[in-house]
Amino acid sequence: MSRRVVITGLGLVCGVGNTAPEVWQGLLSGASGVGPIQGFDTTGFPVTFAAEVRNFDPLNFVDKKESRKMGRFIHFAFAATAEAMAQSGLKITPENAERVGVFIGSGIGGFEVIEREHANLLNGGPRKISPFFIPATIVNMAAGQISIRYGAQGPISASATACATSANSIGDSVRMIIHGDADAMIAGGSEAAVTPMSVGGFAAMRALSTRNNEPEKASRPFDKDRDGFVIGEGAGIVILEELEFAKKRGAKILAEVIGYGMSADAYHMTAIAPEGAGAQRAMRAAIHDAGIAPEEIGYVNAHATSTPAGDGNESLAIEKVFGEHALSKTLKVSGTKSMTGHLLGGAGGLEAGIVVLALQNQVLPPTINLDNVDPECRLDYVSNKAIPHSFDVALSNSFGFGGINATLIMRRWTE
Repeated sequence: MSRRVVITGLGLVCGVGNTAPEVWQGLLSGASGVGPIQGFDTTGFPVTFAAEVRNFDPLNFVDKKESRKMGRFIHFAFAATAEAMAQSGLKITPENAERVGVFIGSGIGGFEVIEREHANLLNGGPRKISPFFIPATIVNMAAGQISIRYGAQGPISASATACATSANSIGDSVRMIIHGDADAMIAGGSEAAVTPMSVGGFAAMRALSTRNNEPEKASRPFDKDRDGFVIGEGAGIVILEELEFAKKRGAKILAEVIGYGMSADAYHMTAIAPEGAGAQRAMRAAIHDAGIAPEEIGYVNAHATSTPAGDGNESLAIEKVFGEHALSKTLKVSGTKSMTGHLLGGAGGLEAGIVVLALQNQVLPPTINLDNVDPECRLDYVSNKAIPHSFDVALSNSFGFGGINATLIMRRWTE
């Protein structure tokens, strides 16, 4: 019998809310998590807004001494993991520890720590660099710290595949379970890149929206007036378990992960391939992996960053993959980055959690700020208001710089 993989817990942190219920209610109400940057002085910056996590206290999840040894992305990962583990009820014991693993990635890691310690170096010399600089910064330390906290001794890794990071972490974890290397995995991603160098760098690339006077309206996927993405921060973590392992311990199952696909554009370091050719291959691979027909999918949570080229090419890729079904009223698409901003390496984990909640509640979150749909974007984008929708299978896309594409497919759980 093939091993099936289910989700039993999820934890979400982003600009819309600091827990999964907060995020879900915010999304359903069309709340924007975007506003003026509070974390640093933006004087002189061409972009002055982001989707920052607000009212977040890491001391709710780690003690003060340990907190100082961690970058902010690790704090977010701890918060999301604590929520996911509590919901799942998974207990890691000496008997099962070697069968529980951790795959948590980050696109950038401890960017704010790098900036701070570089300033310490310039102002005071090398003796002013913290001895915790490296472990607070490196991408794999969220996974490492969480494995230590919970005693998970199974497979451990940390993807760093730009904005595909979380989806790769979840998909690779699913395959670890299917292959028999683990019975449960803590998987997802975390990012804390709302910093001067990060915002300045993305702005220098002209990748960010510059709608400084209307930040809450800046992220507008599929709208003809979109002008770039809005950087966000936070984390999305899911607890994955082999179906029989979950059933044996009486876990409540939230959804099943049935498909995972990857591809490379092999085209350009930052631009998406024409017609989303790489995205097409990732979606087709995931659909093949799931063993379903494209027509069975009722919802796509699109990567949809609000960039002029990205949204159009992703829309066309969906058309190419789904054919007539893409233009039917039974396939709905939404771009939730319109509310959460773009969490970079944390985006796929956040959006996987959103898909699970949509499947459970049979409600689709909206694409806000979609006032004038780009004529080149021809799908049904759930504009501005959440809607009820009856569907059993959903697809989530994540694409990263370097031409990295990852697609996850999830199915509604029914006994």
